[in-house]
Formats: sequence, structure tokens, C-alpha cells
Amino acid sequence: MRITGGELKGRIIKCPDGIIRPAMDRMRESVFAVLGPLSGASFLDLFSGSGTIAIEAVSRGASSVELVEKDRIKTQTVLANVAVTEQIMHNRIRCHFMAVELFLKRCGHPFDYIFCDPPFPYKFHHDLIQTIADRSLITETGCAMIHRPAEKEMQKHIGGLYLSDQRVYGRSVVDFYRWNS
Repeated sequence: MRITGGELKGRIIKCPDGIIRPAMDRMRESVFAVLGPLSGASFLDLFSGSGTIAIEAVSRGASSVELVEKDRIKTQTVLANVAVTEQIMHNRIRCHFMAVELFLKRCGHPFDYIFCDPPFPYKFHHDLIQTIADRSLITETGCAMIHRPAEKEMQKHIGGLYLSDQRVYGRSVVDFYRWNS
């Protein structure tokens, strides 16, 4: 895999052992194009896998980035991938190796952007967005995104969030949720 934009564009990222469905280059480029400039933004990458989305966020200017991955098999690869950003850009990505649900329960501050990329068999896509809304984990102008299989339907309104955009990539979809104004 490679970083698709920003200061680290073209850098190769290792893929960890175990079951992984890395975000396609085209999908990542499209998602970050929808978001626009990330300069100074805070970003949370849930179900991080290799850490690629978090690294893309740093590469594109996000100043505060955290990632969450519970699969301990991926730990060493994630840490090695994240080390690239520390060496080159002196940006630190905070890594949390725990269940996403536990992290969201404990998290005490909002983010400008949250990207959720659960495994496709995951059954709680709606619950993730509901928790983000209930706990006010995105800022007032923030955006929560969820990558899901096309056959998995999502509601247009969840908590105080509404579906503001949707992008289709073959058999997968990324939904963008923002606060109702």
C-alpha cells in the first residue's frame, strides 16, 4: 500500500499479518478529497488495521491523530508504519490497542473527523455512529465516516447526525455523517 497524498505521498506502508481489508487507494483519495484541507484538524481512525488512514491524515496536515486497533497481531506493523511519520514529519500518532467500543466509551474529547472501517462482517455499524452522536465525539463542524459493504443499509439520521454525503466504490460505500444544523 502507498500513501496517496500530502507530504508523505508515495511512501509505502506495510500490510500486517492476519485478516485485513486495506482501504483502496482510490477510496482513500476520494474520501480525503471530500474532506478537503486537514490543516490543524484532529482525526480518529477506528479499526485502523495497518494505520494507513491515520498516516494519510497526518500526511495531509492533521495535527492531532489517534488510531484504534484491537488485533494484537497488527501491533508491530502499525507501530513501524506510524514511525515513518515521526521520523519524517515529527508528528506523533497516538496508538490505542483496544476494542473500538471500549475506546469510544472512555474517550473524553471530540474529533474533527472520525473514520470507522470495521470488518465487513461487523454487525454494529449503526451503533458506532449512534455512540459517536450520543457521546458528542465529533466537533460541531466535524464529520464521522463509516466504510461498509453496499448491501448493509444505514439510516439517513442517527442520533443528531445526518447523512451528508455518500460515496460508492464497487461493493463498498463510505457514508459521511454530520450534525444537523
